[in-house]
Amino acid sequence: MFFSMIRLWKKISLRDLAALNKGDGYEAHRLIWGLFADRADRKRDFLYRHENLKGWPTFYAVSKREPKDTSGMWEVHSKPYYPKLNQGQRLAFTLRANPIRSKRDENGRQHRHDVIMEAKTHLGSQGEKFHESEVVQMHGERWLLERCSCLGFTVSPGGLRADGYRQHGLIKGKGNPLITFSTLDFNGILTVTDPQKFVKECLFKGIGPAKGFGCGLMLVRRI
Repeated sequence: MFFSMIRLWKKISLRDLAALNKGDGYEAHRLIWGLFADRADRKRDFLYRHENLKGWPTFYAVSKREPKDTSGMWEVHSKPYYPKLNQGQRLAFTLRANPIRSKRDENGRQHRHDVIMEAKTHLGSQGEKFHESEVVQMHGERWLLERCSCLGFTVSPGGLRADGYRQHGLIKGKGNPLITFSTLDFNGILTVTDPQKFVKECLFKGIGPAKGFGCGLMLVRRI
């Protein structure tokens, strides 16, 4: 595996910069996929996260292959990524995830529900007043804690922050339906309970859906 920091080239043209930052957001998705698409039928084998560092587009990626820039738009810095961790080790982490819960209807068909929007809708239907930040923290925290044990780590509830809830709509060219998803940012301290599972299932495979749109990559650092 490889960990990469991918930054937009400082001498990029204003036209290319405007295209990357245009309102629908799909261009960033298309360009980062282009760094890993060495053939037309290539399936996704990477995770990534988009950040604006001091207003400049930057991506972090974990991938099976090194990203290759053929456009001349990017500065790519990659290194081998095989974390060596111990049981009981504590790490600071940040995660941008798509907080979805799957449910089956009476006909057995599976549907995905945004846990934050679902909670807000339920509270609104009950006539209850609420602060969105409290809903985001409570239900976002619950969503992540439900997944911890299967991914080889635990998080103390008091040491977890959930915020930055956003809904996104991407347009993949004219005539295509709007692609919608939501994101939620998590920050906190975790404890590794199963190092092998944590690395393979969490750090390498990511958490939750919408990974093709920049969700699921957990970034960690030693405390």
